[in-house]
Amino acid sequence: MTPFIRSNWQREWDMSPGERLPGAILEGAEAIGIRTLGVPEEFGGIDLERETEVRTFALIAEEIARGDSGLADKLVQNWKVSIVIRQFAAKHLQEKWFPRLLEDPKFLLAHCLTEPRGASDRWLPYNVPEASMHTRAVPDGDHWVINGRKQFISNGFDASLYVVYANTDPSVGMLQGTSSFLVPRETPGLTITKCNETMGCRFMNNGELVFEDCRIPADHLLVKSTALASAGQYFRAGKIIQAAKNLGVGVACFERTADYVQNYVQGGRILIKHQAVALRLADMATRIEAVRSLVERASKAVDEAHPDADILCNMAKVYASEEIMKVATHALELHGGNGAMLEFGIEKLFRDAAIFLHMDATVDVSRMKIIKNMFPATAGKYAGPET
Repeated sequence: MTPFIRSNWQREWDMSPGERLPGAILEGAEAIGIRTLGVPEEFGGIDLERETEVRTFALIAEEIARGDSGLADKLVQNWKVSIVIRQFAAKHLQEKWFPRLLEDPKFLLAHCLTEPRGASDRWLPYNVPEASMHTRAVPDGDHWVINGRKQFISNGFDASLYVVYANTDPSVGMLQGTSSFLVPRETPGLTITKCNETMGCRFMNNGELVFEDCRIPADHLLVKSTALASAGQYFRAGKIIQAAKNLGVGVACFERTADYVQNYVQGGRILIKHQAVALRLADMATRIEAVRSLVERASKAVDEAHPDADILCNMAKVYASEEIMKVATHALELHGGNGAMLEFGIEKLFRDAAIFLHMDATVDVSRMKIIKNMFPATAGKYAGPET
């Protein structure tokens, strides 16, 4: 990706989303076996060792994001959704969709939660009916009928298969009344309405979807009522992978900056001989290693099903987003005027770092989840009814 982006830096600004990333890139990802991680070996995928699966995801995601975080996001959606399908989809659905995923390098998966009137704020401490999803699914004979909207969906614009979450019991909170469904792109009643023009990670096409009397066969129900709790595997791995992608952006910032300050002359000396420059570079390296340490600890906790896994995942995600943003700021400033120029490539890393502050929950919601997990009996009680 690095040579491609340096030679084609204008490509991410192509306003035809399907033309931004050449098909050869996804074909290359397929050739080296990283497009379909998470697909069971019995269907032709690569079964990672389950004892270290999340740690392996993190290492690969970081490395891809060093080249481009948008490509990393595009690919890891396939990994994360594959985990959900292998865990919850009926065998005949796995036999249908996993081979299609493997056959077509452009086949992408998407996970649809966020709505116009509810996103990461739904993870605040109150689990009441009025906070539930507005997307509804109701049974109708041997089908479910889905109505609603989903927005800000990674791979949403060009995915071929979606895992969609909908309210199936409006009388209870979302943790008891949300179900998940497998929805193919060509299903009547599903419309892809737009590609969101994001500021960063632009090689992943974020999209919006509308469901209008979208009829899904009854066997496409993945989890009834308790889908959010059952998808914990997806969410925990997802937080780790977000932090790891963010880390990859930070590493790219450091590598590009370290090379620049040791070759660019200013004030009669190469930049790194100026003490202020050297101190900033040291700060970048320190923040990167601190993030890496927390990501490694959190991913190990997920692999080992440690009781603190949820807390550590949220800590890793929010800490990485803020620390790598500081790393990217140093990179931008140390490149001076060059850092602000589109063709130089540093401002792209800055934009990519900035977008992680709100991906997979905002910073504030992530912090609330951390403290709620630490003190479930008291934290956030002010947000619900008095007891």
